[in-house]
Amino acid sequence: MKNIDKKWLYLFVLALVWGSSFILIKKSLLGFTALQVGGLRIVFASLLLFVLGIRSLKSLTIQDWKFIGIAGLCSSFFPPFFFAIAQMQISSCVTSILNSVAPLFTTLVGVALFGLALKQRQIVGVLIGLLGTVMLIMAGMEFNPGQNYWYSFFIIASALGYAFNINIIKKHLGHLSSLQVTTASFGVAFFPALVLLLYSNILVTFIDNKAMHNAVWYVLVLALLGTALANIMFNKLIQLSSPVFAASVTYLIPLVAVLWGLLDGEKISFLQIFGGCIILFGVWLVNRKKG
Repeated sequence: MKNIDKKWLYLFVLALVWGSSFILIKKSLLGFTALQVGGLRIVFASLLLFVLGIRSLKSLTIQDWKFIGIAGLCSSFFPPFFFAIAQMQISSCVTSILNSVAPLFTTLVGVALFGLALKQRQIVGVLIGLLGTVMLIMAGMEFNPGQNYWYSFFIIASALGYAFNINIIKKHLGHLSSLQVTTASFGVAFFPALVLLLYSNILVTFIDNKAMHNAVWYVLVLALLGTALANIMFNKLIQLSSPVFAASVTYLIPLVAVLWGLLDGEKISFLQIFGGCIILFGVWLVNRKKG
């Protein structure tokens, strides 16, 4: 299969998998705390990746590990915790739409730190996308006064982390396989996540907690499919395409996530949808190729 065909296949599969991740986080939080969901997600994903790719790490150099250490913290350690924390206060629909700022941040980080050239229409696109983000947050505060939209900044911080990760992989780790990059990144995140998970006292509380017994299956699917395997695919997509194209998976993620949210009884206002459309328009403007 040609690379141009593969990248579109990866894009749509990732949109389906990651679009479903938000509802899985929501269901996981019915039994676990945000700290436990984030920790379990990282630990389960890491164990699968160690089985699949631990041998591939032998060829990594000290220079590789330097960049992997930064990328791993930005994309594999902090976001799983941040998303779980945010969804304690914000619906999965809105969380997925806020995550759409990732391509905008990818462009900004690429320009600021990685020598990416920025055209005038891309500057306009970034500003439009950020305006849509503010509108979405403000509309959410009015439509859902019971939700704390200050937690939106956990999603924005995660999107910024993904932006650093994408640019680092594209510029400094392109010579490594997607399995190597993903396994090493979660290797960086594994031990601090395990410490936090044990600190949460999960081993004691899990034994007699039926809610945890039910929720653990959602965490397993989220970790193995939505985190480990999906990250291998995403890192491969970065190598097959451009950083901005890879980040454009967030075009489609909200469509899947909002559908799941509505099926689960969540409500979303017209102004929130409008704000999300403005974000996506800004992302489209940044990515659009002239002609």
